[in-house]
Amino acid sequence: MRHFDLIVIGAGIIGAQCAHLATARGRKVAIIEPDVIGGGVTAASMGHLVTMDDDPVELALGRYSLALWEQYKDVAEAEFSRCGTLWVAANEHELQSVAAKRERLARVGIASEAVDATGLRQLEPGLADDLLGGMLVADEAVVYPPRICDWLVQQAVAAGACLLHGRGVVMLRNDGVELDDGSVLSGPVVVAAGNASPALLPELPMHMRRGHLAITDRYPGVLRHQVLELGYADSAHGNDDVSVAFNVQPRPTGQLLLGSSREQGQHDSRINPVVLRRMLERAFRYVPGLAPLKAIRVWTGQRPCTQDGRPYIGAMPGRTNVWVATGHEGLGVATSTGTAHMLMDLMDGATPAIDPAPFDPARVMACA
Repeated sequence: MRHFDLIVIGAGIIGAQCAHLATARGRKVAIIEPDVIGGGVTAASMGHLVTMDDDPVELALGRYSLALWEQYKDVAEAEFSRCGTLWVAANEHELQSVAAKRERLARVGIASEAVDATGLRQLEPGLADDLLGGMLVADEAVVYPPRICDWLVQQAVAAGACLLHGRGVVMLRNDGVELDDGSVLSGPVVVAAGNASPALLPELPMHMRRGHLAITDRYPGVLRHQVLELGYADSAHGNDDVSVAFNVQPRPTGQLLLGSSREQGQHDSRINPVVLRRMLERAFRYVPGLAPLKAIRVWTGQRPCTQDGRPYIGAMPGRTNVWVATGHEGLGVATSTGTAHMLMDLMDGATPAIDPAPFDPARVMACA
């Protein structure tokens, strides 16, 4: 039996950040990944480093995480692009929400700028003529999740971590894990397995939402900012069986990445033509010039969700030396840095930079 100071299940962006940080803090780490590093949920992520402000708890984690992302701004593998986030209003109600949104961001030190209809077109000439205005968060950025994820894992391995690629966990034990080849590893465990987390922790309430993404050929200069509709949070965090919202980001390659959609109860990776059409039509409504562009790939992915919309980060009640970091839904990339630091602080007996209580899985176990 091989012993480790930490066994990380999953080499997506959450697991990669945990393994990278744990190794940097001197732990002997094993990383277990049965499939592609940075595949799964991470490969179905847009990679936006954006702060969502509709939940104060989520805002705190997002603000903390984005500050930590700054350490990777010069890492080539991150493809870090500070394009800023431009939120746009399609109606008067959304326009009136800008002041309160800016105030919430300002309270945690995030600068933003109100933009009127004229300013909107100056920032992005391709936006629809009837949009009323919005707000710009200039310091926000995008990254390419699969590539930075792979880099984090490789950095951890170079620092001494053991990567068990192609191996899967069949059972959690009180003293570690049993793998699909019959071998056993001992030591504390972090379950950061994305969609596979419910199978390992069936007592933890979770559900999945399928999302579609589309990426275009290279069209440099079509958009300069990541652009989202101000109703995005209502769509992304709502309870409708199917929802779509406008979200498009320019990649450093000149490509444009388009989202977003949510489907409840769809557990396969098939493309739903009806949902895809709705998502693209939503994008064309905000940026008409996208319609004639050539999409070179469309794909879907499952996003693990929790009942209250907050991820599970912390020790698993009823289990010995088992920790969890999952359920981030559409914000796993943005909040992966803060998640890793919070979890490692808790494991080290240190006080995290933000309150970990709202993310503690015990909050739902007590109600089960």
